[in-house]
Amino acid sequence: MQSGPDLFSAGRERRRRRVAPLADRMRPRSLQEVVGQPDLLGKGAALRAMVESGRLVSVLLFGPPGTGKTTLARLMASESDAVFEQLTASAHGVRDVRRVLEGAERRLGEAGTRTVLFLDEIHRFNKAQQDALLPGVENGTVILVGATTENPFFEVNSPLISRCTLFRLIPLSAAAVVELLQRALTDRERGLGAAGMAIDPSAAEALARRAGGDARLSLNVLELAAIVAGGEGQATITYRHVEEALQRRIIRYDKKGDQHYDVISAFIKSMRGSDPDAALYWLHTMLSAGEDPEFVARRMVIFASEDVGLADPDALVQAVAAAQALAMVGLPEAAYNLSQAAVYLATAPKSDSVKRSMGAARQAVDETSAATVPAHLRSTGGRLVSSEVDGTPAGYVDPHTGPGHLAPQPYLPEQMEGRILYRPTRQGREAGIADRLEEWDMVLGRPTRTGDRRD
Repeated sequence: MQSGPDLFSAGRERRRRRVAPLADRMRPRSLQEVVGQPDLLGKGAALRAMVESGRLVSVLLFGPPGTGKTTLARLMASESDAVFEQLTASAHGVRDVRRVLEGAERRLGEAGTRTVLFLDEIHRFNKAQQDALLPGVENGTVILVGATTENPFFEVNSPLISRCTLFRLIPLSAAAVVELLQRALTDRERGLGAAGMAIDPSAAEALARRAGGDARLSLNVLELAAIVAGGEGQATITYRHVEEALQRRIIRYDKKGDQHYDVISAFIKSMRGSDPDAALYWLHTMLSAGEDPEFVARRMVIFASEDVGLADPDALVQAVAAAQALAMVGLPEAAYNLSQAAVYLATAPKSDSVKRSMGAARQAVDETSAATVPAHLRSTGGRLVSSEVDGTPAGYVDPHTGPGHLAPQPYLPEQMEGRILYRPTRQGREAGIADRLEEWDMVLGRPTRTGDRRD
C-alpha cells in the first residue's frame, strides 16, 4: 500500500497528466514507443545501442522542432536509471549549470547515481556559458545531452563538440505522423481514446503533410481539432476540423538559422534551373514566413546579371524594377512585382558569361599588377605631352573615324596582349553579341574567341 507522501505524489502526477497538452501526455515511455528516426533507433544503430547498454556518453542532438530531442534525452536517463535534470539555455545561466553540476557530483559520490543534464537550445548559450559545461562533461560528472535546431558546428564551441557525439534528427515521415495520430486517438490512459474520437483518413494525411514532420505540432493540432469536432457533436475529425485547428499554413522557417540559407539557396537554384513553379514556391515560402523582402529583391538583382546576364539584358531591368516597386508600395502588394520578376528570371535564357568574365578579369589583374596604360590611351589631364596632337595622345585613332566605327589598335596593356576574358554564350540575345564580336575580331585582327563550349 502506498504511503501518504507517495500517494500524494501519484495523485499530483495524475492531475498534471490530465491538464498537460496531448503531446506531453503521449511522450514515449520507452525506445519501443518512439516513432521515426530509423537511422538512430533502428536495429544496430549507435544511439539505440548506447541507450540499451546503459553506457551513456555526452551527445548533441540537432534537428528541427518536434523530432524527439527531449524524448530521447529523457529515455537516456530513464533507461539507465540516471537522474534527469533539464535546463533551457534561453531561461537559465551559468549559476544554474553550476547548481546542477554540484548536485550531480554529490549524487555520484554518495550513491554512484549518474545525472543526465538536458540543455535545450544549447546554441543560445554564449562561449563563456558553454565553457562552464566543460569540466562536468570532461570528468563525467554529468552526461550532457545538448539539443539544438541549429547546425552545432556553427553554434557550439569546438571544445564542447569534441567531447560529445553528434546525432542528427530528421523530420518524421507522413506515415510516422499518421501512426502517432492514431495512437493518440486510441490510447485511453494518456490520449483521446476515452472520448471515442476518430479521424477521417484524408484529414489525418493532410495534417501529417502540413505538420512538416513535427510530432509535437501534429498532436497539438489533433487535440484542438478534436475539441472543435466535439463542440459540434461530431465523433469524427474531418479535414475541415483540421483546417480550423491549423488556422493558417505552418511554415518551418528561421530567418537567422539554416532554413534562411537553405530556402534562399533553393530559390536561386530553382530560377537557375529554369523552374518557375519551384521559384514561386520558395519565394512565397520566404514571404509567408516573414523573410525580409528587400533581401529577396537584392538576390534577384544579383541573379539577373550572374545567371541570366546578356542572354536577356532585360532581366536586370525586371529585377531592379521589382526592387523599386517593393520600395514604393511595400508588401503585400509588392508580392505581385516580386513574383513577376521571379517568373521572368526563371524563364529567361541563362548565361553566366558575365560571372566567368569577372573571374577571368580579376585573375588577369592579379597576374599583371605592374601593367601600365598604353601611351595612346592615356588621358592628358591638362598635362603637357610632347606627342599630344589637338588634345589627343599621338597614336590614338578615334574608332568613329574608321569604317564600321572600328579602328585596329591595342586597348590592353602589353602584358595582356592576345588574352581573352569575355567569351559569350549563344543563349538568347547573347548569340547576337557572339556573332557581332566574331565579325569585329576578324576585322580588327584580334584573336578569335571561341563560344561557350557548354552551348
